[in-house]
Amino acid sequence: MNEIAISKTTKDKIIDYISYFFIYSFLGWIIETIYAILINGFFVKRGFLYGPICPIYGFGAVILIMSTKRLYGKPFMKFLISTVAFTLFEYLVSLVLEMLFGLRWWDYSNDFLNIQGRVSLLYSIFWGLIGLFLLENLHPRVQNLIQKMNAKISKNAQGVLVGMFIVILIVDTVFSSIRYLM
Repeated sequence: MNEIAISKTTKDKIIDYISYFFIYSFLGWIIETIYAILINGFFVKRGFLYGPICPIYGFGAVILIMSTKRLYGKPFMKFLISTVAFTLFEYLVSLVLEMLFGLRWWDYSNDFLNIQGRVSLLYSIFWGLIGLFLLENLHPRVQNLIQKMNAKISKNAQGVLVGMFIVILIVDTVFSSIRYLM
């Protein structure tokens, strides 16, 4: 019986990255919610899912963290990579969501230098700054927090927690998709 063995350190890294995904997805939802309150003056449900997460932020953060590991001491490069990566990712997510559901969750058509209203120069620069803040300030703190939590929680419990969050995300995605398809 040939099984692919994953080293314990690889499993730990996977659990860490999944944890980062959920943390940054939740923080993204908070950012979106605060932004909507400031713009509209009242709470507006943001995002695709029922739950309080915006996966685009989680995926974007994890992609950014993984792609900039070797850029210690190079904040301008981190800014450029953040700007390009988040802009491309935002464009693709907008395109896919519109193709699947026929809806747009954001529209930058009135912004200067936009591309099909999916991305714009202003938001690209904003994403670059957010990415730089994430990499230089926020992520080291989140990483430290995760390490402290991992030291207090057994590996099995960590796996169960991450598994529960994944199941909840899948269920939310299914029900949210049904809502938008009907």
